[in-house]
Amino acid sequence: MINTDDFYQLIEARKSIRKFKSTEPPKEKMDRILNAALHAPSGKNRQNWRFFVVRGPKRDEYLKYSQKSWNGIKDVLKVRLKPSLYEFTERFFYTLGDAPIIVFAYSHNSEDEKYLTSVGSVYMAAQNINLACVAEGLGCCTMGAPLEIKKEVDEFLGLTNLPDYRDGKLELLFAIAIGYPDHNPPKAPREIAGRITWIE
Repeated sequence: MINTDDFYQLIEARKSIRKFKSTEPPKEKMDRILNAALHAPSGKNRQNWRFFVVRGPKRDEYLKYSQKSWNGIKDVLKVRLKPSLYEFTERFFYTLGDAPIIVFAYSHNSEDEKYLTSVGSVYMAAQNINLACVAEGLGCCTMGAPLEIKKEVDEFLGLTNLPDYRDGKLELLFAIAIGYPDHNPPKAPREIAGRITWIE
């Protein structure tokens, strides 16, 4: 029996981490986290998520792409963020906060499923990853910035020659930086007003 209080505490403990220790988590931890993703619900049970886990020298190679992706979002963030947080976020994109593992998440789209259902299924798997990281004592940050350079990321991962990619079925949705947290940032307050409507 799952303890109800523990479950809700786990959810409330989740927050985005942007500064990590360089120590790579053991593979068994990562296997459990990725297995949690595979237990998410999906439209028509297609389980259409595809995950590409980047670590080691390949992770270091990705930094130049991360820096390039920053250019696509920096103007929007400059308006939304306080100057100190903006500078911190910029540093994150130049170093990925020293996160040792980056998981790139793709949707395997199909004509027999609605597009938004396929995409939504992968995002449900992302939430499982986020919560599993908290349970494993790790932190993570889900990033949409790789979409700013989607084609370059596809090429970086070596996907462009795959038959499914050439057929337009593989689509990058986001990346998740994962590692041991090296800071404890405050969690952004949750907005309540206007978010939930009961209809009877």
